[in-house]
Amino acid sequence: MPEMHFFAESPETLGIDPAKLDALFTRAEKEVREGLLPSAQIAVARHGKIAAMRTFGRVTHAGRETPATNDTLYVVFSATKAITSAAAWLLIEEGALGLDARVAEIIPEFGTNGKDVVTVEQLCTHTCGFPYAPFPLLEWDDRAARLDRFRRWRLNWEPGTRFEYHPTASMWVIAELIERCSGVEFRKFVRQRIAVPLGLPDLWVGLPPDQHGRLADVVHVGTVPTEDELRAIGFPIIPPGEVTEDALQSFNDPAVRQVGVPGGGGTMTAGDLALFYQTLLAGGRAYDGTQVWEPETIAMAREIRSGELTDPIFRKRANRALGLIVAGDADRNYRGFGHTGSPLMFGHNGAGGQLAWGDPVSGISLGYCTNGCDRHPVRQARRGVAISSLAAALAG
Repeated sequence: MPEMHFFAESPETLGIDPAKLDALFTRAEKEVREGLLPSAQIAVARHGKIAAMRTFGRVTHAGRETPATNDTLYVVFSATKAITSAAAWLLIEEGALGLDARVAEIIPEFGTNGKDVVTVEQLCTHTCGFPYAPFPLLEWDDRAARLDRFRRWRLNWEPGTRFEYHPTASMWVIAELIERCSGVEFRKFVRQRIAVPLGLPDLWVGLPPDQHGRLADVVHVGTVPTEDELRAIGFPIIPPGEVTEDALQSFNDPAVRQVGVPGGGGTMTAGDLALFYQTLLAGGRAYDGTQVWEPETIAMAREIRSGELTDPIFRKRANRALGLIVAGDADRNYRGFGHTGSPLMFGHNGAGGQLAWGDPVSGISLGYCTNGCDRHPVRQARRGVAISSLAAALAG
């Protein structure tokens, strides 16, 4: 749980309506109360402080079931992408890394099979052309295997010509760029340059063994809908990819937890997620006044760079910034945002229903975590929209 100085005296001191906050927490607890999700944790922040944080349900740690608390850690899956990307923003700000730079200029081993044209910006916007490139998680700390994997990767399409979400592949390369440009191992870089300056000791990418007892085991819940059921409600059939049940539940393996998968292996509380976005909303200024990122860097990172490119599943504009998604137009629900926030909302959600965003207009940020990965994509999506809509409307 974040330190007590991050908590407001009351929600009202931050301009948060307590009745609306109660409605948000009632909705966040709903599936736990009904027995679908084992646990959920939610935090709302504004003006640099947490207005309130709640945790519901029970979790299992290494076979032992206990009540979930505000100290429980969760794997936030792809919400990690914003944090890993934010580490790269620091190097861009310092001039050690350029958005237009070709990756192969920094990682020569990567420049094979046509990948020599891939740029840093394309990695961050999922337009780099190798969404399905395989990378066994436990190969990361074997440098020879890591570089051999980069050499063997092939393009699925010409970089820059289309958008297709890269669940993990592009972020492995960004982690390598961080290491080569900073001289610091990327997990240490995130720790030293983001978690510690922000005063968030529970924000980890690569969880040390002595913290594993606080991390909720991942479980899958519900049943998979049939294709006919999905078609009947107009929901597209999502083709199988690398985000499988086995892949998500692999984070119950202590070795995988320690890897710190840069595209999906961050572990933290919902409070840490909400406060991370508070710093971004504050122009990069941490709780104690430390300028972690310059305001110009945050503005650069939030700029939509995917143009008119669309998501191949929902056929909506991708609205991708540098490791972030921007809410934008009326199609924002397809991008993981609710109905009530501003078009400027930005963030990055995660598999299993994790929510993480900030709204520059209201100043509100949200973190929501659960260890119950719902097999029904429509129910999970509706939950996220409902929670985000209630959270974005809390002011006043």
